[in-house]
Amino acid sequence: MRSFFLGDNTVYDGEVTVTGELYRHMARVLRLKQGAEVELIDADGRRHCGVVGEVGAKSLTVRIAATKAAPEPEGGLKITLYQGLPKGDKLDLILQKCTELGISEVVTFDAARSIVKLRGEKSAGKLARFEKIVQEAARQSGRGFAPRVAIGGTLREVLQEARHTVRLLLYEGEEKTTLRECLDQHQAPESVSVVVGPEGGLSAEEVEEALACGFTPVTLGRRILRTETAGLALVSILQFYWGDLG
Repeated sequence: MRSFFLGDNTVYDGEVTVTGELYRHMARVLRLKQGAEVELIDADGRRHCGVVGEVGAKSLTVRIAATKAAPEPEGGLKITLYQGLPKGDKLDLILQKCTELGISEVVTFDAARSIVKLRGEKSAGKLARFEKIVQEAARQSGRGFAPRVAIGGTLREVLQEARHTVRLLLYEGEEKTTLRECLDQHQAPESVSVVVGPEGGLSAEEVEEALACGFTPVTLGRRILRTETAGLALVSILQFYWGDLG
């Protein structure tokens, strides 16, 4: 049975009329036919099992047979990645793989050295795409909830909300504090945030801003990672060290 996040589609009186992007995915891409059994996950995490009814030109219906209560919120380590906007489709990969690794939140920011800037209507369109990516990744990896995705302004602006137990700044200019040394100073924190710059890294001013917000700069030693690799590596290490990987 295939599972789908409902998005803006809602269950009403034991039935769902599916439209928009979800309809196109179910009817045009997967070519689901009348009688196909599906599972639909709503915004509250409830899982609705049903059968596809009529498939029209712009919508399809699903008759709900049973509804399961939302699972308990995901426990364990809460990780937020503050990601400087990268070029091309690198952010798509970051969002997909971070979702698989169990991240709680990804917040992008317009770094001084970011070539791509997201503002206004362009920002709204991109956010819809990003939410679709994390929802699909959550579905495929068996997560009950998709991580939150937010498009922020400057680094200073997005870090105003950082209240995490541990705050890490991955910085190639750091020469003393290694990631291992930093992790050894904490035991089972509830939440961790990580700042990763775009191609070209962070500016000196941005580093100072992160330090002022309580972030600790760490080095990976000889390893200089690309922006699309750095966040994934950090999330993997954190989940292994404090989370649910192994």
